[in-house]
Amino acid sequence: MEKKKVATPLVCHGHSRPVVELFYSPITPDGFFLISASKDSHPMLRNGETGDWIGTFEGHKGAVWSSCLDNNALRAASASADFSAKLWDALTGDVLHSFEHKHIVRACAFSQDTNFLLTGGFEKILRVFDLNRLDAPPTEIDKSPGSIRTVTWLHGDQTILSSCTDIGGVRLWDVRSGKIVQTLETKSPVTSAEVSQDGRYITTADGSTVKFWDANHFGLVKSYDMPCNIESASLEPKSGNKFVAGGEDMWVRLFDFHTGEEIGCNKGHHGPVHCVRFAPTGESYASGSEDGTIRIWQTGPVTPEEIIESKSKQNVDEVTRKIEGFHINKEGKTTEKPSDV
Repeated sequence: MEKKKVATPLVCHGHSRPVVELFYSPITPDGFFLISASKDSHPMLRNGETGDWIGTFEGHKGAVWSSCLDNNALRAASASADFSAKLWDALTGDVLHSFEHKHIVRACAFSQDTNFLLTGGFEKILRVFDLNRLDAPPTEIDKSPGSIRTVTWLHGDQTILSSCTDIGGVRLWDVRSGKIVQTLETKSPVTSAEVSQDGRYITTADGSTVKFWDANHFGLVKSYDMPCNIESASLEPKSGNKFVAGGEDMWVRLFDFHTGEEIGCNKGHHGPVHCVRFAPTGESYASGSEDGTIRIWQTGPVTPEEIIESKSKQNVDEVTRKIEGFHINKEGKTTEKPSDV
């Protein structure tokens, strides 16, 4: 891939404090949407394509560390330093329910069937709330080894992924048993974990490394060293042939997934980049920064040729991994040695 000139981004103002997390909805009949979490305590909803402001969710009394939308973008959820997670009507901005916690809530995620909300934070407890029974007590998994930084769902809501603020690795929990079934080992705490749109890869950022894991067998597929400490990374969802990463040096970089080669460098933020996410179309990606702005960068349409080329390379990678095999130790932990890098 050749380096391409990067167009001027769409700059989205509105937050008065750092933007710490971004989340794109899937494509809905009304388009797709972007929600942002900020330390200013007010999550914001935007048109995912244009960045145009749609509304602000008002009700939290502390920094909002995480926010997300359900699959239809009809409901939003947020996790806050005010010891609560909130469920919102994404059309009206009204609070539908407030889930009280005993400490700071750092992360939240809707289940893939949108019936449950997962939260985690400083209490070291994963909680699963039934959104069809809002007053029912949550299911609790209280064996997290550290304060929870990120959470997400996997395998049709049968598995939960979580990472900790001060301990390396990503833990995979069986929802039914509440036990850790696998640990993806990393040297530094994982600050970002994303399941790819097709469910094949888990993308993680830890320290100055971006890793890609097989989401079914949990082997390490790719591991790339970055130019600086990286806080967030995201895989392009359509062709899967590139990824974006951002961190402490304030730049948003685009890389080739298969080689790790840098193919684009976007400058414009005036503070560290806390989050990057690809739009579900693969034609743009957004970055959120300490400077309080969101920037949406265009990559252009994903061509059918790119998708075919990328799938072909992925199939070769998969065969190589099967031949070489995965090494899993007695504790069920996957080693860091990548199979083809």
